[in-house]
Amino acid sequence: MIGSFLTVFGLLGLVGGGALAAHIHSNSRQPIANREYGEVIWRDEPSDHVFPDTIGGRDGRMGVLTNPKYASWRRLAISPETSCSKGLDGKILKSAERLGCKAVLRSTYVDLTGDMVATVALIVLPGEELKKAEMAQDFEDLRGTQGAVVPLSVPGTPAAGWKDARNGAALAQTPGEHMPYAVAVTTGSADGRIAGNLPGEWGEDDYDGRGDRTAASAEAEALVKMFQLHMDDLQLGGAK
Repeated sequence: MIGSFLTVFGLLGLVGGGALAAHIHSNSRQPIANREYGEVIWRDEPSDHVFPDTIGGRDGRMGVLTNPKYASWRRLAISPETSCSKGLDGKILKSAERLGCKAVLRSTYVDLTGDMVATVALIVLPGEELKKAEMAQDFEDLRGTQGAVVPLSVPGTPAAGWKDARNGAALAQTPGEHMPYAVAVTTGSADGRIAGNLPGEWGEDDYDGRGDRTAASAEAEALVKMFQLHMDDLQLGGAK
């Protein structure tokens, strides 16, 4: 009786040990995110990973932003030019240069309706956390007075004639450590329409045409948030 009990107990120990060993082996094969990779994403990731073919809302809380099924924007082109002076404009460019801008990566997208186009820019700054926060604050101080990104027109597409950045703009820092970037977006109409004063009583207090830019600016802000999340996915190795 005692011998049988010990035999059963020994078998349970072997089963338990085997399960533990399998669990350890499984854990040993799990990738561990290297957050410091965030510092070199802009030059180590292929450009079509930084700027995916499509981007849109997540399919659930933790879905992938690049899933075509949920896309709200489609990429038209990626700029081969990465200089700060070619990618940014006006006072935003001066702010970036003052903060030590290293590069500006740009890509143009079109929304699903084909009516709105947007140029997304990844602004690469020195590693200090305060730099990207200051970049975002500089944009907030200028909000509503000018665009941030030089539009990237794309021949033969809905963005063929798009050259004016006055319709809508947004800019925000990428959250987290080892992410020395700001994401900026300029939006515009595919037909080249430029935002102006609203007609009649709606435009009486709209001296600078800001009211007419509301929808375009909202789209720019939404796209900035998508790319903030996308950059986080790239840093953690979760982008597909």
